Amino acid sequence: MRAAGIVLGVGIGGFIDGIFLHQIFQVHAMLSAKVPLDSMANMQTNMTADGVFHAAMLVAVILGIVLLFKASRREDVLWSGSALTGSMLMGWGLFNVVEGIIDHHVLQLHHVVERLGLSKWDWAFLAGSLGLIVLGVLIARQHPHQSQ
Repeated sequence: MRAAGIVLGVGIGGFIDGIFLHQIFQVHAMLSAKVPLDSMANMQTNMTADGVFHAAMLVAVILGIVLLFKASRREDVLWSGSALTGSMLMGWGLFNVVEGIIDHHVLQLHHVVERLGLSKWDWAFLAGSLGLIVLGVLIARQHPHQSQ
């Protein structure tokens, strides 16, 4: 169940990032540091990249559901809401750390707040993501007999 929760957390965390930062608040798009949102063609390119990103997150969620279903068929898995919730928070934080390091810092495809470029928001994103991982571990540990 832990693996299912982590994979679900990756997918759901990616959806939260895309829905809130890309679509609702529109502080960046997938490629906005490389392809600025200053023309319709560039906006279409970013929209396509965002769509590919969301498709990948959908695959992660589906895979997480499959893993969760497989876990449900095992007799040695002890069901625990705290273990699942904690694992999902770990997956969300893990997604954010990997995405933040690669997209914001290494490749500089976009930044948390694009108009500011690399800023304290990119570092705060990483710090908050590490906080999600720690919180997830603490919550998951509330059920010590959880099978992997």
